Amino acid sequence: MKILITCLSRSWGGMEMYTLLTAVQLRKRNYNVEILCYPRSCFHKEAENENFRIIISAFKNYFHPVEVISFAKQIKRNNYDIIHSGGSQDLWLVVPALKISGIKIPLILSKHVGSFIKKKDIFHRSIYRRVTYALAISNVIKKNLVDTTPLREEKILLLHNGIDTKKFDPGKVDRSKVRNEFNITENELLIGMMARFSSGKGHEEFLQAAHHLLAKHNNIRFMIVGEPSIGEDNYAAEIKTLVTNLGIIDKIIFTGFRKDTPNILAALDIFVFPSHAEAFGLALVEAMSMGKPSVCSNSDGVLDIAVDGVTSYLFQKQNWQSLADKLELLISSPEKRYEFGSAARNRAKEMFDIEIFTDKLINIYKQAKNK
Repeated sequence: MKILITCLSRSWGGMEMYTLLTAVQLRKRNYNVEILCYPRSCFHKEAENENFRIIISAFKNYFHPVEVISFAKQIKRNNYDIIHSGGSQDLWLVVPALKISGIKIPLILSKHVGSFIKKKDIFHRSIYRRVTYALAISNVIKKNLVDTTPLREEKILLLHNGIDTKKFDPGKVDRSKVRNEFNITENELLIGMMARFSSGKGHEEFLQAAHHLLAKHNNIRFMIVGEPSIGEDNYAAEIKTLVTNLGIIDKIIFTGFRKDTPNILAALDIFVFPSHAEAFGLALVEAMSMGKPSVCSNSDGVLDIAVDGVTSYLFQKQNWQSLADKLELLISSPEKRYEFGSAARNRAKEMFDIEIFTDKLINIYKQAKNK
């Protein structure tokens, strides 16, 4: 099959990264993959670094006749078997261009982020009617698609994101590397979270729980991995001020942005995922693949990943006391930490490996072509 992956976003975050990863995975399976993207965007630069054949489009509004006609010509010229859009806004270019081209090509939409806007008017019905399948990364996103779009339920398929469980393998990573870097001794428990500094990621609850637990335990340290995105510097400053006001600055490690995620996770004893609302939670899957027991908020995409009392303890979201209570259960039980970590690693390998994702996606493409 010849596949066109579209991503006209000018941002660079989880959705964009995963769309490019999907293209890379398909190429590894010897599929002919091309990329449609916005010129000079981060996605454009990263796709170039991966040596994909790239088509650019300056489409950025809902109606852009010049770009639509130009793309329709590309469709006629390139004989694609599948068009797979990484974001719903791309549909406003892709669907009109397909109509102009007159070519019947299956159109797949991946949905990574929920929407609060109802899209059931006549214009959206016309656009979404052309979608062959919409792929939801979690059950909460699947429900969101049902609630906000005119798509029939049989067109909406659940397809969890995946990770490379061979890369995130505790047997291949030195646990002591990061611990030595930050002078963490083996008799200290290290509890950590990974998230950009953004409201709703749960930093406040993490720190309030840390403050509570440090009053009872002197062998615990806490690590926060990540950095603020554009416009989030003030929030990051507020979080660091909170650490000072709580009087726990000597027990909190801010690592900033790190590329060595497997090394960071290997150093942890307990992983915390306190996000208030998350469509999926790739960082949680990575931690589970590294065999880490976790404490997670009981909401949204987390419920597709963590199993309460098996891989993790779930706490009431935005409730630091509930988080502290669940952390206490793991702090006080090395046996439970080992049990959860082992189950977490198995679940990651069985459900969220990137090869499983790729197999399922290819089967969906074949199914779409046979419709």
